[in-house]
Amino acid sequence: MKFYVISLGCPKNLTNSEEFSARLLAKGHKMVFSPEKADEIIINTCGFIASAVKEAKEEIRFALDLKKKGIVKKVAVTGCLVERFKEQVASEFPDLDTVFSITAQENIEDIIKQRGSILSPLASTLHIPEYKMSLTAPHTAYLKVADGCNNRCAYCTIPFIRGNYRSKPMKEIVQEAKLMIENGVKEISLIAQDTTSYGMELYGQPKLLELLEKLLKLKGLGRLRIMYGYPHRVTKEIARLMAGTDKIFHYIDIPLQHIADPVLTRMNRHCNAAQIRRTLDMLKTEVPDISLRTNFIVGFPGETKKDFNELKKFVKEYEFDNMGVFEYFREKGTAAYAMEQVPARVKHERARELEEVQSRVIDKINKRLMGTVLEAIADGPDFGRTYKDAPDIDGKVTFTRPVETGRIFKARVVAAQGYERELEPLEE
Repeated sequence: MKFYVISLGCPKNLTNSEEFSARLLAKGHKMVFSPEKADEIIINTCGFIASAVKEAKEEIRFALDLKKKGIVKKVAVTGCLVERFKEQVASEFPDLDTVFSITAQENIEDIIKQRGSILSPLASTLHIPEYKMSLTAPHTAYLKVADGCNNRCAYCTIPFIRGNYRSKPMKEIVQEAKLMIENGVKEISLIAQDTTSYGMELYGQPKLLELLEKLLKLKGLGRLRIMYGYPHRVTKEIARLMAGTDKIFHYIDIPLQHIADPVLTRMNRHCNAAQIRRTLDMLKTEVPDISLRTNFIVGFPGETKKDFNELKKFVKEYEFDNMGVFEYFREKGTAAYAMEQVPARVKHERARELEEVQSRVIDKINKRLMGTVLEAIADGPDFGRTYKDAPDIDGKVTFTRPVETGRIFKARVVAAQGYERELEPLEE
């Protein structure tokens, strides 16, 4: 069978696509990179927010149209949309051949031979995948250390899509990283819904620090990147470990969501403005060249003009290197669904205003970057990223001369406009 994969949503979902694609390849199936050349299209969906649901359904309609025209024989759907809406997916799209849950992905070769819905409960434990391939560039890969979430933020659907927090055993993570390194991966991005909670349910306390220490001992390790830390769980010990090694990019993604205490309380974020500021100040002190990435939600129920102004002031003050701005989406099943909503017009205006504030911040950062030397990684001969940029998420840079793909090197910033920067590779 020739199969084509459409993988939607976050890097955590992408790792699932990599695992079941590798399983099919190991069983003799062929992966193609054009839907028109496939016998079957497999769509791994996101269902986190309304826009993701809309995108997933558009992709399903696209694939079913190819099936109707006789270009492909079968269409299968899996992922978060299936976990969230269960039988509704098959009933809304009766021409789908197979609708299967995330857990069923482990038996994908048998699943895709069947018709109808195959829905099984989420796995209670997480383990190293039997098969794994990269759907990103060969030199960079995501390593999922945990799945699910226990934080229960008031706006978030993840707990009832992905279930409770489940960590992968440390020994298995180290083994998975070792295999990645042996396969030529230079940059390993550690991901989970909350990496800083890693190991809590397995070992009785968070063990990200210990995990990092074990990974740093691996022979041939290029660089580690830490994604999705929860603000009050990013410790000074983690910061000092990062500062003391060149094997961890001085970068961390900490989705803060807001800074005004009334909003954080309604969001059920379990941390307040003072804790957030202490964490960020600590990181800037312990790791002076730290690159901070975050996300903010504007227009959350009850957000006042005062709350929003506090957020704008905070963004100006802390100067995040990369920042995502999201208008609040009202999602059924979440605690925030029943709260008093902010008008759509106000949400649009606030999103635009905050993006403008960040644009001015980037202008200031760019002025400071000119002429400085940064560590970079080549994603192609003439383009790549600095240590400040995570793959598929943040900005890219161009190089003044060709560089070997996958190489990690020092380069001088010679031009910067917005998120577009040009670097001059330095001779070693």
